[in-house]
Amino acid sequence: MPVLDIRNLTVAIDAKDGASVVRDISISIEPGETVCLVGESGSGKSVSSLATMGLLPKGALKVTGGEILLDGEDMLKLSPAELRDRRATRMSMIFQEPMTALNPVIKVGDQIAEVLEAHTKLSNAESHARVMGILDQVGLPDIERVARSYPHQLSGGQRQRIMIAMALILEPRLLIADEPTTALDVTTQLQILRLIKDLQQKHGTAVLFITHDMGVVAEIADRVYVMNRGDMVETGKVMDILAAPKMDYTRRLLSSVPSLVPRPPRPVASERLALQVSELDKIYGGGGFLSKAATTHAAKAVSLELKAGRTLGIVGESGSGKSTVARCVMRLIDPSAGGIRVGGQEIADLTPRGLHPFRKRLQMVFQDPYRSLNPRLSIEESIIEGPMNYGMPRAEAVAKAAELLDLVGMPAGSAKRYPHMFSGGQRQRIAIARALAMEPELLVADEAVSALDVSVQAQVLDLLTEIQERTRIAILFITHDLRVAAQICDEVAVMKRGEVVEYGPTAAVLGAPRHDYTKSLLAAAPGRDWDFPNFRPVAA
Repeated sequence: MPVLDIRNLTVAIDAKDGASVVRDISISIEPGETVCLVGESGSGKSVSSLATMGLLPKGALKVTGGEILLDGEDMLKLSPAELRDRRATRMSMIFQEPMTALNPVIKVGDQIAEVLEAHTKLSNAESHARVMGILDQVGLPDIERVARSYPHQLSGGQRQRIMIAMALILEPRLLIADEPTTALDVTTQLQILRLIKDLQQKHGTAVLFITHDMGVVAEIADRVYVMNRGDMVETGKVMDILAAPKMDYTRRLLSSVPSLVPRPPRPVASERLALQVSELDKIYGGGGFLSKAATTHAAKAVSLELKAGRTLGIVGESGSGKSTVARCVMRLIDPSAGGIRVGGQEIADLTPRGLHPFRKRLQMVFQDPYRSLNPRLSIEESIIEGPMNYGMPRAEAVAKAAELLDLVGMPAGSAKRYPHMFSGGQRQRIAIARALAMEPELLVADEAVSALDVSVQAQVLDLLTEIQERTRIAILFITHDLRVAAQICDEVAVMKRGEVVEYGPTAAVLGAPRHDYTKSLLAAAPGRDWDFPNFRPVAA
């Protein structure tokens, strides 16, 4: 009998004549099986999982048809108290963003113990032993210290392991993982995927893994369900879906996955240096005269060059120093030592007042398109704010905003609307338009496509390439996704613990790496053995 058997599930907006957002879908998962639910943002993946857990937002969405059977018991017929009991004991969920799922003011060991306190009658000593045991199982170092830590004192990968520990401590029959590796670098991602697989084999857990990353699907799935706009469009064994997709939508999804094989080199259009970083150091901490606070050497003698019209990628694991270098270049933080030249002019030692004339030459696109736009400003107001601050007349700035929205492929009429009216991919296009409004020489993109699904990601990458060819802007591209780096970057710098360990043309660094660390990053990339756009293994 399946652990989870969803039959003809329909979920609609909780209003009179509310439209259906999930229509007549069916999913089954056997004990010890991993099923991947894939599709773009808005396809209904997460809604289906929240309905299964009984976590649909009240007053917003409601189940209007079908059954959700967990070991034969219909979750839709249970009382709220019974449903609470089934959560954690019989089914559990790992959310995408552990920092928002964990309580910031409670130590993580106590948060895991809360699950035991709510569902068991263990003594304090027995509870502590169980907590330590599960922390050890999920591969955390120094588990006593970790248990005493608050969420902000742990890395992203460690926080995700805490979420997994909390989800699995009562050995549920069903584990739902909603994009648990999206924001993680490739080595941490591989560790988390292996951990889930190991724990699954140990406990016989059925896993429903929700993702838009086809590399992850190739790595862990037994069977795959493909959703599009609330409908189930295709299902089958993972090899059948990857090698012989039947539906056009599935083919488009696979065709959007960037290849790990670097794109052909582009000719150098200009020898003019847009950015020159020399012997850059950044040290955090240290304290004052009487303080003995620990220091972190986040960037160590980093030297880079970026020519006009080129894209330089910085890749590496979390904590490697990528974002620190980007923030130093943008002068959002002050470097401890070294030089930063933009368009041939030194800016590393300028005061905030001295930096003001240079700000328009440096612009940034941030990772999260949902937080980088002011929700109270219309799109037009967000775009014209910068140019007007530098003296551009309002009428001219408004005309420029209209041109830029057209350039980034936004529909007519977008200017007067607000950020909440757009999808994540559209918001990222708007953020790019806002950055370009200042006509910068250098655009810094810090994980600018990591939160986007593959088809939107492909559109944004194409957009950046097209804009660069038109404007000859230089782009510093920070990413942990080696597939993205292979397709958009002309040169790549690989960072490890603050140092650049390999640097050169993308075809050389990612196509024929010399450093063991670069080789380990490529070996950890999920789906590295698949050529997704051509529906075949790489070796074929």
